[in-house]
Amino acid sequence: MSMNREIQQRLQWIKLYEETRDAGLVCRRCGISRPTLRKWWQRYRKDGVDGLGSQSRRPKSSPSTKVGETEEQLILSLRRSRNLGARRIQSELGRLYGLSLGIATIHKILTRNEVKPVVTYRRKPDYIRYVRPVPGDRIQMDTCKIGPNLYQYTSIDDCTRYRVLRLYSRRTAANTLDFIDCVIEEMPFPIQRIQTDRGREFFACKVQEKLKIHGIKFRPNKPASPHLNGKVERSQKTDKTEFYATVDLASDDLDSLLAEWQHYYNWERPHSAHHGKTPMERYFEMAEQTPYSEEVQELYEPAKEPLQEQNYRLELELRRLKRSL
Repeated sequence: MSMNREIQQRLQWIKLYEETRDAGLVCRRCGISRPTLRKWWQRYRKDGVDGLGSQSRRPKSSPSTKVGETEEQLILSLRRSRNLGARRIQSELGRLYGLSLGIATIHKILTRNEVKPVVTYRRKPDYIRYVRPVPGDRIQMDTCKIGPNLYQYTSIDDCTRYRVLRLYSRRTAANTLDFIDCVIEEMPFPIQRIQTDRGREFFACKVQEKLKIHGIKFRPNKPASPHLNGKVERSQKTDKTEFYATVDLASDDLDSLLAEWQHYYNWERPHSAHHGKTPMERYFEMAEQTPYSEEVQELYEPAKEPLQEQNYRLELELRRLKRSL
């Protein structure tokens, strides 16, 4: 109602001016200035009665504004397509588009668009980062369920965070053997040790025999010690939030999409543990310290690598018996 009264009042000014053609008379009678009459007269001639309504005073361009429509859409696209947090969005904007935006600015855009926050896990204040000295010194290996009849096998190098990923319908010794072949073929450095949990798929005799053939030490964790496989566990959470949250699990080309994600993770995705470097960039830095395959084989002693039991208590009893003999 208030807006309608304003339009009617301005229309009376215009009608009086059309009748008298005396701007001074109209301004004295209506109590307005000549610039005000001139403004509404020009808007009326251009747009008719619609031009007499109040218009936004927001400037058409704001040179000092940090984020425009293009930058805002880039931020929302990175969150929507890859489910990234504000800090990761900041890194990707700089890496992919050369944009330098503060985390607070990105937070404001996400909040303004009512974007659902990404769940984060905070480390303890006294957290000390653990890392092996050279690439291939220890490979953490694990499996996780992605969906019905869909399991991901994951291996990650403790030093560089280089990863190899595969999807299988079941967690079996046969699939573990196939995955080990993939890991040996795709890791760009020789593997000295493989560390796993106490999963049955890792303790089959043929699995341990294959590791011995390749001169790889088998180092399973103690029971109830998931923190020892922390890197592979955290990397699988990254897969679920940044990859599987953006793809259709029923897709026929899921394996190809996973291969693209693996390549992106190893070659393009910056890692906070490496101060923004990718796993491959970290490997290039450590290449001179990385031992050759021949050196790894020379240090491997098959006699000191007996087959291990999945039952940890049984394994401890067998060790005691061997020491007593």
